[in-house]
Amino acid sequence: MSNFLKAIFKSRPNRFIAICDINGIEVKAHVPNTGRCKELLVEGVVVYLLPSDNPNRKTKYSLLFVVNKGELVSLYSQDANRIVFDGIKSGKVRELLGYNIIEREKTYDKSRIDIYLAKVNDGNIIEDCYCEVKGVTLIKDGFAQFPDAPTVRGCKHLKELIKLKKSGHRAVVFFLIQHPAGNYFRPNWENDYDFSSTLKTAYNEGVEILVYKSNNTLDKVELIGKSLDFTLEK
Repeated sequence: MSNFLKAIFKSRPNRFIAICDINGIEVKAHVPNTGRCKELLVEGVVVYLLPSDNPNRKTKYSLLFVVNKGELVSLYSQDANRIVFDGIKSGKVRELLGYNIIEREKTYDKSRIDIYLAKVNDGNIIEDCYCEVKGVTLIKDGFAQFPDAPTVRGCKHLKELIKLKKSGHRAVVFFLIQHPAGNYFRPNWENDYDFSSTLKTAYNEGVEILVYKSNNTLDKVELIGKSLDFTLEK
């Protein structure tokens, strides 16, 4: 049985805090997504809050889901890494099968990449792969798009993947669409030209792009084992 509480979103005074209404009582909730989410977090929409019994927390609730276009959208951006990691381990990502080492948060140079995979035989690494995960919640013009706000950090990650590819490693940027209405992907050229152009450069340099979707319920969010199409054009 889910512990989530249904609430009405009222406002977001800063990127970390949302003001919500639970049966006429106003509460503060933590928003675990640093994106703008302005198309999702609109006054009056239904959201789902997860209570916390941690007495040291500044907020008693976390805002993890919002209803948009009649669908349950996952806003927990950090959970995208876990969802993709679990999907790879369970064999749902056909492009990343055959690796016998799968780790989270692998350090390379001065960066930390979300997922590391390696094929090892007799103690020797035959092939390895660095995978950076991006959670996508913005749906615009029928496409899931990333980012919803300019991201210098995202550009840095892409440049690290290009460097890894040039150094002989396999490199992947994995877009996880966390909005059920999204079935295709394109970079958000209008919101972040630098990220979008760097993504196109990375792809041309051999960095692979994978696009998958999550299935969202209040009890579980998991990867759907089907890769989706994308375009890099404006």
